[in-house]
Amino acid sequence: MTEKKLTGKIARERIQKMSVPRPAPGLLEGFRSLGDASGILSDVMDQLGITGVIGASTLKPTMPSKCMVGVALTVRNMVQREHVYETAKAKVNRMAEFEAHNLAQADDVIVIQGVQGISNMGGISAHTGKRQGEVGAIVSGGIRDVSHSRSVDYPIWSTEVTPLTGKWRIETVEINGDVEIEGVRVACGDIVLADSTGVCFVPMARAAEVLKLAKAVHAAEERKCLVIDSGTPVADLPTNA
Repeated sequence: MTEKKLTGKIARERIQKMSVPRPAPGLLEGFRSLGDASGILSDVMDQLGITGVIGASTLKPTMPSKCMVGVALTVRNMVQREHVYETAKAKVNRMAEFEAHNLAQADDVIVIQGVQGISNMGGISAHTGKRQGEVGAIVSGGIRDVSHSRSVDYPIWSTEVTPLTGKWRIETVEINGDVEIEGVRVACGDIVLADSTGVCFVPMARAAEVLKLAKAVHAAEERKCLVIDSGTPVADLPTNA
């Protein structure tokens, strides 16, 4: 197979995987069927001893009504070593999330270990990601041009919003390696579910196990809601295990 043409924004040896591993058929659809289920997934992951949950007070959604399920395509950024005024004057732009967009497949989520206080993704980047079939992005760090990303229906969960550009300040040092998002280690290919309550990163190797238990919990909660709606006295309501 011919290797995909690259943009050249990052050295080929810094791209750990040229494509994100694809989940088993039906897996993403199964997680999507749960709806806004970060709470359920958090409980299930606790039961199974899996870390990977971050609250929406830390990773804040630009579109709170959205629920996003996809596969992690990872990007790691660092601060450039040169002084920003020198890099801006010479137009030295070492950001390479566009290479990630170039490699993206439908249902991918761009997951960026970014730089705080600086934009790691702007409106044109989000617009490009939407065109590529991505379902959204998670950014540990700043983003900007939120109205633009909203206008193209590209949800982002980030720790900050700032107009300060990363073009002259940030260097992308790796794509599709492991990243750390607010203390959580995330691998290329992990399943991502994000909603108005938080973000869950589910290791691909355990995704089917998590989904099976989450479906059972989700069904049990739906049954409990029906009992509540029926007017059953509080003292007679089923309790949580």
